Amino acid sequence: MKRKMEASELIFKIIAYTLLIIFSLLCVYPLLYALGSTFSSWDKVASGKVILWPNGFQFKSFQAVFMTNQFWVNYSNTLFVTFIGTIWCLIYSILGAYALSKKRLMGRHGFNFFLVFTMWFSAGVIPQYLNYQQTGNILASIVGGADMYAIDLKWLIVLAMGMNATNIILLRNSFEGVPSEIEEAARIDGATEMQVLMKVYIPMSKATIATVALFFGISRWNGYFWAYKVLGAQQQYSWPVQVYMRDFIDKNTDLTLKYNPDTAEYTDMGQSTSMVYAMVVLAMIPILVIYPFIQKYFAKGVNMGGVKE
Repeated sequence: MKRKMEASELIFKIIAYTLLIIFSLLCVYPLLYALGSTFSSWDKVASGKVILWPNGFQFKSFQAVFMTNQFWVNYSNTLFVTFIGTIWCLIYSILGAYALSKKRLMGRHGFNFFLVFTMWFSAGVIPQYLNYQQTGNILASIVGGADMYAIDLKWLIVLAMGMNATNIILLRNSFEGVPSEIEEAARIDGATEMQVLMKVYIPMSKATIATVALFFGISRWNGYFWAYKVLGAQQQYSWPVQVYMRDFIDKNTDLTLKYNPDTAEYTDMGQSTSMVYAMVVLAMIPILVIYPFIQKYFAKGVNMGGVKE
C-alpha cells in the first residue's frame, strides 16, 4: 500500500525540486545562449538582441570559424594534450596509488602525509612557474635545444602539469578496498607484481579509474592558465584552443558591446563576438559526447575511491 506523505515531507520535496529545476536552468542557459549567439545575425548579436533563441538565423559564424586554420591547429593541440596527457596521468597515478595502498611499503604513512600536505599548502604561482620553466629547460637540454622555447612545449604541458593529489587518493582508497584474499590467490597462481596490478586491481577498480580519467580529461581540455603563461606568444602553434580563443577575444572583440552615441553604432558589429560563441560550441562538443558514456561510472567511482572502510 502506498504511504501517504506528510505535509512537511511534501513541502520539502516541492522546495527541493523547485531549487533543482532552477539550478538546472541556470546551468543550461549559457549553453543555449552560446548556441543562439552562434546562429544569430551579427547585427542582432552586436545590439544585444539575442536572449535565448537565434535571432536572424545564419551559419556565417560557423563558416568563418571553419575557414580559420589556426583555430583547427590549436584544436588539434588540445586533442593531443588531452589524450596523451590523460594517459600519462593515469599511468603514474595508478602506479603511485597502487604503491601507497600497500601496508608493506616502507615509509607509507610519510608518503601519504606529504601527498595530502600538497592539498593543504602549495608553493604559490611564482615558484610553480619557475618549476615549469626549469623543467622545460631540462627537456630542451635533453634534445639539444638552447632553451625551452626551442622545443615543442606541448610535451611540457603533458609531462609537467599532470600531478593531482586528490585523484591519487581516490585511486589509493579504491585499491585498498580490493579484498586481500583475491591478491593472495593470484600470487599463489604465480602472478607477478605487475600482473596483480593489471589483472586484479585495475579490473576491480574500473569505475574509479574511469572517474579519475574523466577528471584528468576535463582538466586538460579546459586547461588555460598555465598553458597561457608558459607558452606565451613564442609558440602560438602549440597553443591549446582555449588560449587561442582568449587571444582572439583580446584582439578582435568587445564583449561589453559598448554603444557609441556619436555614430549611433556599436563598437563591435557582432561578427567576432558570434565567432567566439561558435568556437565555444565547437570546444564543448567532445566533452558533451564523451561524458554520457562515463557518467554511469561517476557516482560509483567517487563512492569507491572516496570512502574508506
